[in-house]
Amino acid sequence: MGTEERLEKLERALLAEKRRNRWLLAVVGLGVVGVALAWVWATTTATAQAQGANIGPKVIRATQFILEDENGKPRATLAVVKDGPTLALWDETGKPRATLGVSKDGPTLALHDETGKPRAQLGVSKDGPTLLLHDETGKPRAELAVVKDGPTLALWDETGKRRAWLTGLKDGPALALHDETGKPRAGLGVTKEGPTLVLWDETGKPRAWLDVLKDGPALALHDETGKPRAVLTVGKGGPVLALRDASGKVIWSQP
Repeated sequence: MGTEERLEKLERALLAEKRRNRWLLAVVGLGVVGVALAWVWATTTATAQAQGANIGPKVIRATQFILEDENGKPRATLAVVKDGPTLALWDETGKPRATLGVSKDGPTLALHDETGKPRAQLGVSKDGPTLLLHDETGKPRAELAVVKDGPTLALWDETGKRRAWLTGLKDGPALALHDETGKPRAGLGVTKEGPTLVLWDETGKPRAWLDVLKDGPALALHDETGKPRAVLTVGKGGPVLALRDASGKVIWSQP
């Protein structure tokens, strides 16, 4: 090994030794700091225990708290207003994104989109819990509720008209479909007697009934006044078709 190679090897060894020394000094320093912190914690704990009888719970009383971010913008507010306590959370643009409140009617949780419009609301009143979903314009489009009579689901179109309604009452489930004016046009229900399908015209009068009862299926067709004009049934004795006039009198039947 030449002289230059031995010098290079020695320099590398010295550099490695210096790095090890710096690492050891850092470890020792951290150990000293840790011992000091442990001593301070032990001393503080002992003092607090010795004075425990004199240390009571801290109580802060206020009507409003505002939490700000590093830019000074409010991001959370806890306040007690006239209707009750309210917790509001804002995003970095200053738009409300979540609101929790408790009023005399019950608690309510509202979630907002990036524009600040409410998109989902959950509330509980004396009638029961309700979940309401809004579209991007803020109009309600779906509502799920559990009331005294049973659960219900309602769907609205973009104009605010109810178009579908599903309920589970104690008498049985029922589904109603509405037209663009909000009038019911089709209904399906199931009771202890059996299933029923009802079709209404644009004036809201029933024009067709289809039932499946204990004695068998039955189909009834009604005129514009709502009176049955044709009835078809299938019972144990076979099918029966009856036609009626405007007064309801049977003018033809078979058999």
